[in-house]
Amino acid sequence: MQKCDITGKGKQFGHNVSFSLRRTKKTWKPNLQTKTVIVDGKKVKLKVSAAGIRTLKKKGLLDSSGKAVATPVAASKK
Repeated sequence: MQKCDITGKGKQFGHNVSFSLRRTKKTWKPNLQTKTVIVDGKKVKLKVSAAGIRTLKKKGLLDSSGKAVATPVAASKK
């Protein structure tokens, strides 16, 4: 399913409207990427939107190159 695991963003529905105002159905899909994040010492694959990746970087779970960073919880257990 097209849904972000972090932000919950999903498909949106609407119409394409031509110059003659004819309407055809259209869906907009979120920009999803598959990222592997380390949570409690385990690798977890997430489907994350571009906005979700920015959130993970802000929280310190991903570094600037998009690689997973060990969480403080996982680092303290070692």
